[in-house]
Amino acid sequence: MVKAVRGFSDILPEEILTWRKVEEEARRVLEAFGFREIRIPVLERTELFARSIGGETDIVQKEMYSFLDRGGDSVTLRPEATASIARAYIEHRLYSRDPEVRLYFIGPMFRYERPQKGRLRQFHQINAEVFGVAHPMVDAEVMALLVLLLSRCGLTEHELQINSLGCPRCREGFRETLKAFLEERTRKLCQDCLRRKERNPLRVFDCKVKGCQEVMEEAPLLEDHLCDECKDHFLQVRSYLEELKVPYSVNPRMVRGLDYYTKTAFEVVAKGLGAQKAVAAGGRYDNLIAELGGPEVPGIGFAIGVERLLLVIPSLPPPPPPLLFIATLGDEAERIAFRWCYELKASGITAAMDHRRRSLKSQLRRADKLEIPYVAIIGEEEISSGKVILRDMRQGSQQNIPLDTFVQEIRERLGPSVHEAL
Repeated sequence: MVKAVRGFSDILPEEILTWRKVEEEARRVLEAFGFREIRIPVLERTELFARSIGGETDIVQKEMYSFLDRGGDSVTLRPEATASIARAYIEHRLYSRDPEVRLYFIGPMFRYERPQKGRLRQFHQINAEVFGVAHPMVDAEVMALLVLLLSRCGLTEHELQINSLGCPRCREGFRETLKAFLEERTRKLCQDCLRRKERNPLRVFDCKVKGCQEVMEEAPLLEDHLCDECKDHFLQVRSYLEELKVPYSVNPRMVRGLDYYTKTAFEVVAKGLGAQKAVAAGGRYDNLIAELGGPEVPGIGFAIGVERLLLVIPSLPPPPPPLLFIATLGDEAERIAFRWCYELKASGITAAMDHRRRSLKSQLRRADKLEIPYVAIIGEEEISSGKVILRDMRQGSQQNIPLDTFVQEIRERLGPSVHEAL
């Protein structure tokens, strides 16, 4: 038997209703806030992610699915969506249509990570991006709508954590301070952090190794190195969050795993997810568009990890069974039932029949196993008498319905109001 590739998971029919609820709620909330849906390719040129995410990040160094196509070009399955949305924004000159552009995307991403609960190699995200506005008011609105969306999806116990990553000017001096701190503690760092220390020391804050985390508890903080502009921006972001009555906490050790972030960074963490508690994260990226060859346009956005969110919200029950089962005896009855099933389903009433020509007892047993509330029985006797037996399986009663008006009668008796009541 051929099984699914490790880290790639099927989403089964009984799970789909909860997935659809999350996706539909996302569309409803985001579109109410002025976002428009965009659909981006699964495959991009590798250089897009190397330039945007950062060539020294773990994603680019270790986790991307990259390969040479038959033309010899290096291409990559998208590991995240912001870079692709930014590329589309530049390529199609969306900035020329309106100074402020709001886009969202729902779909799969791919990273070669160790599969674990809520973290697969193919995983799904809900992404929202705002291009063209640098005002801290937008930062607060984006975080507020994220918290609202997660609440609407059923997430009750969560916390919004925020930080400022400053600008390149702030980080330059801080990087040297942090590097000097790490140089004195090299023996306590893992091999990955020894590499990060030289190339991008801020990444050490992101390490999940216990020894490195203990070292970073004493590390200098970026908030102490912010320039006046970044300090003011962060204070205004906090003020606008308070204006919207959105609870939050400042986490001065939070950094984002992507190099393009500047100023505001944020995560929403939830109980029940273990060490990696974030269900959503994002931040401001004011230099990304220019670095990818576009105009100097600021941006901010977030991504929700759908699989992780589904672990901490209530699951919806599986879809209900068909409303009606038509049991048949004989060829002519089978043909009539085939037509009836089609006409009923076309009018919105779920109906089913058996296509294996089993005994009446077997057909009724199947209807009972599926917990179908109504069963119609048609055979030669019913065709001759012009009346069809309709059984209410829950009440244990039955009645006869005229053969010629069967579909119309069923539509009237078992229409949408009955289906909703069940």
